[in-house]
Amino acid sequence: MLSIGLSGGLDRIYESSPELPNTFLHDGAAVLVQDGRVIAAVEEARLNRVKHSNKFPSNSIRYCLSTAGVELGDIDRIAFYATEAYCKAMLERLSCFSARSVGPQTVAAAAVGTGIRGRDRSVRVSFVNHHEVHAVSAFAMSGFEQSLVFAIDGGGDFLSGLMAVGSGTVIAQLVSFPEHNSLGLFYLETIRYLGCGMFDEYKVMGLAPYGDPDRYRELFAQFYELLDSGGYRVHLDRIGPALLRNIQVRRKGMPFTQQHRDVSASLQEALERIVFHTLRHHRKATGMTRLCLAGGVAHNCTLNGKLLYSGLFDDIFVQPAAHDAGCALGAALMVSSELGRPAPRERLPDVYWGPDLGNEQATELELNAWSGHLDIQRSDDIASSAADWMANGAVIGWVQGRSEFGPRALGNRSILADPRPAENKDRINAVVKKRESYRPFAPSALEEDASEFFELPDGTRQLPFMNFVVRVREAKGNVLGAITHVDGTARLQTVSRKTNPAYWDVINAFKKRTSLPILLNTSFNNNAEPIVQSVSDAITTFLTTDLDGLVVGPFLVRKRPASLQDWSALAASLPPYASLHRVRSHIAPDRQETVCEIRMGHSAHSSMRISPELFEILMRIEGEASLGSLFDTALLDQAKREDLVKELRLVWELRGVRLHPLHAACGHDNVQSGT
Repeated sequence: MLSIGLSGGLDRIYESSPELPNTFLHDGAAVLVQDGRVIAAVEEARLNRVKHSNKFPSNSIRYCLSTAGVELGDIDRIAFYATEAYCKAMLERLSCFSARSVGPQTVAAAAVGTGIRGRDRSVRVSFVNHHEVHAVSAFAMSGFEQSLVFAIDGGGDFLSGLMAVGSGTVIAQLVSFPEHNSLGLFYLETIRYLGCGMFDEYKVMGLAPYGDPDRYRELFAQFYELLDSGGYRVHLDRIGPALLRNIQVRRKGMPFTQQHRDVSASLQEALERIVFHTLRHHRKATGMTRLCLAGGVAHNCTLNGKLLYSGLFDDIFVQPAAHDAGCALGAALMVSSELGRPAPRERLPDVYWGPDLGNEQATELELNAWSGHLDIQRSDDIASSAADWMANGAVIGWVQGRSEFGPRALGNRSILADPRPAENKDRINAVVKKRESYRPFAPSALEEDASEFFELPDGTRQLPFMNFVVRVREAKGNVLGAITHVDGTARLQTVSRKTNPAYWDVINAFKKRTSLPILLNTSFNNNAEPIVQSVSDAITTFLTTDLDGLVVGPFLVRKRPASLQDWSALAASLPPYASLHRVRSHIAPDRQETVCEIRMGHSAHSSMRISPELFEILMRIEGEASLGSLFDTALLDQAKREDLVKELRLVWELRGVRLHPLHAACGHDNVQSGT
């Protein structure tokens, strides 16, 4: 039996985002399950290159079908991650802003039609409860025969979460949490006054250890109540007025003050207090000694770590794609179970379910197409070669095998570095990731050596998904300067030789050179894009950051100085989500001027100004065109060409334009994205 679970929106990549609540239609994904086992899974963002993609997961569906060697008509059930009633309500709201037809049939039509060849409208589409599939995604993958299941997020299906007991293949709901009591919205509403928005929650979680929760504890006590029987109530309407009276609101781009750090710490403490209150009650009432977590709030790794150390439960499983993309997993597993093929009762070992790199010959051809920009060398011992680079101070991109499902780079699409020098953290934040300097990085440690460096609770040996913040042993904190956060903790990933031998090998090779069985690991992307998926994504990110080296399969890649001729030989194209605009804009109350810009259709507020000269060049492109031919047509002299190449590289860095070798595909009809 084959089933596909879907999350995400209805728009195609070149269409505008729907005017819908922020908590609906994002993190698109598709997951293919055969007889209860995951065959393929990928988030649409990895393929269409739109962060937290709210587009219909057409590319993801095609990838899943291709991996299994089947057509859409071979699928027994498609499941969408929300109920019909919720879809109808949201789509009716959409009809207020557009002329689109409304109703859940729109989702069904998209599921079997949008951008997928070989469509078959006889395929049955199921609409499943959002929080139930969150719960299923965790319990079915936990390996537990019985457990408490806590699914909690911002919102979905008019709720913000549920508490249930899982037993065998059945999940029995104990209580649900209304949307007005949403802990996800509680967090979001607070961080708005810290200059952060949706998908920035992890920034505030990383900031909290720099603050003191004492300062605003009494203020935050006004924002929630702890009730009998594990209940709670949050007062979202009180947060804004109280913060406006008590802190200086931070605007985006402003520095964080100690006030903001203290608010972050108080928010984290309040969240932990509410969650512990709820879980303590249900742990006692049900007698369950194991816990499963899912939903966006389950990505709060600091909270997860404190639960782990608390001893409240003997074992805790956090679904690694706990956000809405994970609903695609839960939806596929739910309908597979309904078809008589439940997931086997086994602990999830890994999530390497995404597209593979392809064969070595194809990888080499793609790298060689960039020969004017890259030096490429094949290594017979890639782990040793990469370890030599890092032991000598290099920060590298590391791309191997199938990509990970979920938001964490778990060793197949990673940036890796020596975890010892504290300056590595500062350097990677500043010139590679291009993000706030306080943000911590995670360690990947050999599973068999992890307890020597990190304080792991009794019985805990495997933490493969970077879901828990744990304490770094006091004697090791000074040694591990690049991955130890200000509070002496780290978000640990343990690496098993069985589940990822290539990644284990490179860490082990680094251990042989340095005596440290640990690497700094962060996702391979910059601040403008999702984690890389394909070889061409990796090349683009390598060339637009200050990484020292790139390892793709068995190939070692370094940058080489590129001439104007090398740049002119590249093709340029616009991503399908980008469009060109020339508009009149105010530059003073009584003065306007004509400006040129590239707008990113996936964000209502994302645009970048470009020069009129570059605008005219890009307007000439039909599909794709070589830069040299565009420059020749415009009759540009060498100095102007060099200026435009410099501007193009800045726009490319922000992913407003694509640059790629002329022969490389730049469309999205395949499952591998272009640059």
